[in-house]
Amino acid sequence: MDEILPRKIWQEIGKYLSSPQAIVITGIRRSGKTSLLRYIFEKVPSENKLFLDLENPLTRRLFEELNYEMIKTNLEKQGVSLSAKCYLFLDEIQWLRQIPSIVKYLIDHYQVKFFLTGSASFYLKNLFSESLAGRKFIFELYPLSFEEFLFFKKVRMIMPEPGQPVTEITWKTIEPYWQEYLAFGGFPEVVLAQNPGLKTKLLEEIFTSYFQKEIEQLADFRKTDLIRNFIILLAQNSGNLVNIQRFASELKVSRLTLEEWLYFLRATYLVELIPPYSQTERAAIRKAKKIYFVDWGLLSRIGSISSGQRLENCIFHLLRLKGQLSYYQKKSGVEIDFILNKETAFEVKSTAGASDQNLTKRLAKEIGLKSAYLVTEKYSPGNLTVPGFSLG
Repeated sequence: MDEILPRKIWQEIGKYLSSPQAIVITGIRRSGKTSLLRYIFEKVPSENKLFLDLENPLTRRLFEELNYEMIKTNLEKQGVSLSAKCYLFLDEIQWLRQIPSIVKYLIDHYQVKFFLTGSASFYLKNLFSESLAGRKFIFELYPLSFEEFLFFKKVRMIMPEPGQPVTEITWKTIEPYWQEYLAFGGFPEVVLAQNPGLKTKLLEEIFTSYFQKEIEQLADFRKTDLIRNFIILLAQNSGNLVNIQRFASELKVSRLTLEEWLYFLRATYLVELIPPYSQTERAAIRKAKKIYFVDWGLLSRIGSISSGQRLENCIFHLLRLKGQLSYYQKKSGVEIDFILNKETAFEVKSTAGASDQNLTKRLAKEIGLKSAYLVTEKYSPGNLTVPGFSLG
């Protein structure tokens, strides 16, 4: 078996190996959930453990019993004992709708420690919300951060503190990696692919897999061609305000239908919305939100986008890993692309100068933010934030 590279989220999950709660890992398809689950499997210091892939219909038969004691018997036939501390690793649990009640039963009666993965939070959060209340911890896995990307590339460098400028010498060392990351995104298998042609083919296959398994199989939507067109329209508008009424008019679909589709696309981790900056949640809810995709490499394969949109979507991802995001826009149209945790402003520019920097700092000061940075694709001296390090 090939070496499984650890993800940063393992540092958090590892704290709960001995807790009684089930560990649930969710995220978009191909973000590395199965590899992470196998990595944890190897780290658990016990022989009384079992890894099962529920995407396999034959494996699902083990759990298709009305009498849950028969499920216990089926599992023990697979080589584990539920009479002692047992660790069960179940991959792709969204394929088994009754799994929450089974997990609850085995936790309550046999103190089984579960590690579960699923690609569709739409199903996980609805199925798991009440039946496993107090019995689970949910972790969301996203494409690689730039720091993880460098680790996967076996580039070992000390990362400067967030917001600190990078020297030109250091930048020249990492620039080829940054450009690759910016071009193809952070899906692990894409990062590890050896040539651009293969990376592009993998990105196309990832979207095909998402569309077939999430939209066509799990969601069972009827108008899949219109959903495809809706996704393409969202991609073309990445980084912009979502105008559902205009989209409904273009696609000749009701506003309510598009809102349902958008909810599903968000819940299955393809896209995300960020609200406007506001000191009160009620004020933010009433205003339009901006749309971003889970991965900018994937975004580039779905729609025709500009290099600026690609960069902004990449920075969205890096910042999203660090906290809550919002945006700020004045009536004049002047804006701040991202505000992190209601404290720090980040304005994204392909190229920028002192006037851009001064404007961002002035806007941030107007609304009471603690600090402000510019993020640029190319190296810029001074206080401009270099994404690979300051946001890694």
